[in-house]
Amino acid sequence: MIKRHIQTRINHRVVEHNGVLYFGGLVADDKSVNMKGQTEQICAKIDALLAEVGSSKDKLLTAMIYISDFSQKDGMNEAWLEWMPAEHLPTRATIGVAELGKDTLIEVVVSAAR
Repeated sequence: MIKRHIQTRINHRVVEHNGVLYFGGLVADDKSVNMKGQTEQICAKIDALLAEVGSSKDKLLTAMIYISDFSQKDGMNEAWLEWMPAEHLPTRATIGVAELGKDTLIEVVVSAAR
């Protein structure tokens, strides 16, 4: 059975199937900060959404991270590792992209177990 959570005008923030939660892409609200700051905002959003659908970051399965400036990747990694305990790190890929939108440096897509 498919269950959809948190409907927006263009999508659902989370879609659940067979105990797996699939999240749409998340970006920072304050785009005036560097990639580390944007990553911190996104991690907080992930925490809030996971809690809203009955899960937590220790149940993350995978993360796809899209960044537009590889020179700031170290800051992204720093924020990520401050947020995620080593024993719960999910699989992860970081993909460089040309553009994510005005002042958007990073977008994160995750999946988690219920």
